[in-house]
Amino acid sequence: MTRQLTILSLLLLLLAGLVTVATGLGYLHIPVGQVLEIGWAHLTGTPPAADIDSRFPVIVTDIRLPRIIAATLVGGGLAVAGGVFQALLLNPLADPYTLGVSSGAAFGASLAIILSLFGIALPLSWTVPFFAFAGALATLVVVFSLASADSRFSSNTLILAGVIVAAILSAGIGFIKYMADEEVSIIIFWLMGSLVGKTWQEVLLVLTITLPCLLVIFYFARDLNIMALGEKTADSLGVESIKVRKLLLTVATLMTAGCVAISGIIGFIGLIVPHLLRLLVGADNRLLLPACFLAGAILLLAADTVTRALLPHEIPIGVLTALIGGPFFCYIFRKRQLGRGR
Repeated sequence: MTRQLTILSLLLLLLAGLVTVATGLGYLHIPVGQVLEIGWAHLTGTPPAADIDSRFPVIVTDIRLPRIIAATLVGGGLAVAGGVFQALLLNPLADPYTLGVSSGAAFGASLAIILSLFGIALPLSWTVPFFAFAGALATLVVVFSLASADSRFSSNTLILAGVIVAAILSAGIGFIKYMADEEVSIIIFWLMGSLVGKTWQEVLLVLTITLPCLLVIFYFARDLNIMALGEKTADSLGVESIKVRKLLLTVATLMTAGCVAISGIIGFIGLIVPHLLRLLVGADNRLLLPACFLAGAILLLAADTVTRALLPHEIPIGVLTALIGGPFFCYIFRKRQLGRGR
């Protein structure tokens, strides 16, 4: 237990340090000391020191921090959701998008974009996240409706229902992209995932969704541990496994929908982080899930900082996470196949 708590503490310190350093990196470099001074002045309501460039407070508080906090919440939320899906479905290759929520969000966002292109006056800064979230929720309802024929909501039934709905929605997205014609690049950019131009309003949106979901998931972490022993064993130990499974699937999907609504599709965070953390802290979800949040936040924030401040041209964050996660996915798959062959 001491080792696991030490790892959690180190992850928390690493995240705090990365947030501070990332805030100073960019086209205009801001020293770490001045970043801390500006942050303290903003928290206490006092003016920054006179020797600080007058542009720096605006850059820190209005431009960089919203994007950094958004990356932290989205990365952490996707990682925790991935851990929940892998625990509930007993499938190490499951991720937050297993039930087709990414396709639902993508369809909703694409619909909002195409409506604006056809001259319907919609404020995209709010309409796209709203339509994406609504699309993800609608997908969840349809998947649960299809899977309801199986009274126990088995893993195979849920995954198959998610695949069916995702295939239908992918066709719809393809049709919308065809209708967008020359403006299709706007939709494609959103689908590749990006945290460019995030505002405090969007941070508040994802925080409002993510925080309650995290509290519910952490509360039921012990039940997740028991359910790993099997449904019959869990039921005999007092856990209502079917109700808990439905609740946690819903909550994890809601959290994923909230994250995707402001960031677009960012893959592999929810797949690779739970695997890495199980090697470090073990399979106890009471420690694993908080560690997943911290590590997911660190991974996405680091990737976003690389695309924003270190590369000569910014690329969609989803592309970079796919470049990182793709080889790791191959490694997991290969290791699993070799394990079966022995």
